[in-house]
Amino acid sequence: MSFMLQEFKKFILKGDVVSLSTGVIIGAAFNGIVTAFTKGIVEPILKAVGGNPNVSLGIKIGTFTNEDGKTVDNLLDIGMLINATIGFLITAAVVFFVIVKPMNKLMAMTEKKAEETPSAPEIPADIKLLTEIRDLMKSK
Repeated sequence: MSFMLQEFKKFILKGDVVSLSTGVIIGAAFNGIVTAFTKGIVEPILKAVGGNPNVSLGIKIGTFTNEDGKTVDNLLDIGMLINATIGFLITAAVVFFVIVKPMNKLMAMTEKKAEETPSAPEIPADIKLLTEIRDLMKSK
């Protein structure tokens, strides 16, 4: 049982597994904060720069008539792209500085400890030869 737990611990502490699972969990949890930031702060600034607070920052590529019969501008919404980019950068920075950096430091400390543990001293060649001779004599 303890072997399985050790093997599971080794699997979990692999850098790839930890990074992937951490990214998914933190990304999902942090999504609400990033959405609130972009909707409440970034989006109003972008709309103010666009000149009209009721229209997204975008490039008009034509018009179309919607279901109600109203003519509506068809926009390439650059503001949405900027919001998504800012949200991604914020999430990536938080994951990197809160999870990845400490995990890398922990992994480096673990590797350093493994290097510091002394290995078995190497047996000199003459001792190996004498051991082989002894074993041959025992077998006869």
